Amino acid sequence: MDASPRIWLLIDDRAGNESQCRGVAEALGLPFEERRLAYSWGACLPNALLGASFAGLAPDCKARLTPPWPDLVIAAGRRTAPVARAIKHRSGGAAKLVQIMDPGPAGAGDFDLIAIPGHDRAAEHPDRPANVMTITGAPHRMTPERLDAAARHWRAAFEHLPKPWIALIVGGGTRRRSFSAAMAAELGAMASAMARSAGGSLLITTSRRTGPAGARVLAAVDAPRYAFTWGEEGENPYAGYLALADAVVVTGDSVSMCSEACAMGKPVYVFAPPPLITGKHARFHRSLYQGGYARPFTGVYEGWSHPPLNAARDIAAAIRAKLKL
Repeated sequence: MDASPRIWLLIDDRAGNESQCRGVAEALGLPFEERRLAYSWGACLPNALLGASFAGLAPDCKARLTPPWPDLVIAAGRRTAPVARAIKHRSGGAAKLVQIMDPGPAGAGDFDLIAIPGHDRAAEHPDRPANVMTITGAPHRMTPERLDAAARHWRAAFEHLPKPWIALIVGGGTRRRSFSAAMAAELGAMASAMARSAGGSLLITTSRRTGPAGARVLAAVDAPRYAFTWGEEGENPYAGYLALADAVVVTGDSVSMCSEACAMGKPVYVFAPPPLITGKHARFHRSLYQGGYARPFTGVYEGWSHPPLNAARDIAAAIRAKLKL
């Protein structure tokens, strides 16, 4: 492939998909362009019916997908797969396709590389084709360079707080599970006890999905703290927390948040009460525990380390090897 290939990222309305695509592209270290996708009702159809087509896209979005076609397409999620395949077909087979997460069996042979998380049952298939690689967690953008910059930017904001600094990253309910007020109060109390016993403080942030439960977390905290609530004015210190914290406590409802928490090689503790966690998330947590990346949150502070977790870097390396970039 040319030393400077034309790379397209297919970006849709899922923030997690966008972050994963960007993480892989940035780890690849080559210039890229974004193509924003807007869906029509057709995107609800199974990929087997859509085939390699733009049929699931809104008309104005279709009009923006025109030649010159890219050399490489990076996409994530089921709904982007028919679009990526259509680009390959319209390019005469020249475009190479990298898909993050399982696109399903329809047209799987069109993809040059499919990166499937190990906690996805599709990764366990005994006849897994050669174009599939298994990753731990989700690709993310928490590179050493970005975290170093965040550390420089935020250090002064936390210096008045006693150490160790323990980041408390709070997610929330999902489509299938609720983050209850009782869970929120338990998390706040346990994290406070950990910080007090270690003589340290909490760096707290809530997320878009936390909702009213965020107030219950904060109300239960009686340790020194720096807190940011999702939606409040001002800059979100999330990256600064990950860069500067001596340990991280993260709720287990988000694969992305847990993966990002493991990016620095510091102690990571996953708060995962059974009513909050699906079977897929439980499998993901087990993979983190077995790999030494994280431990279940019990409220006890321990100092330990692990290799930084960065699936984006692993996928980028596979792209370079497989596509001979």
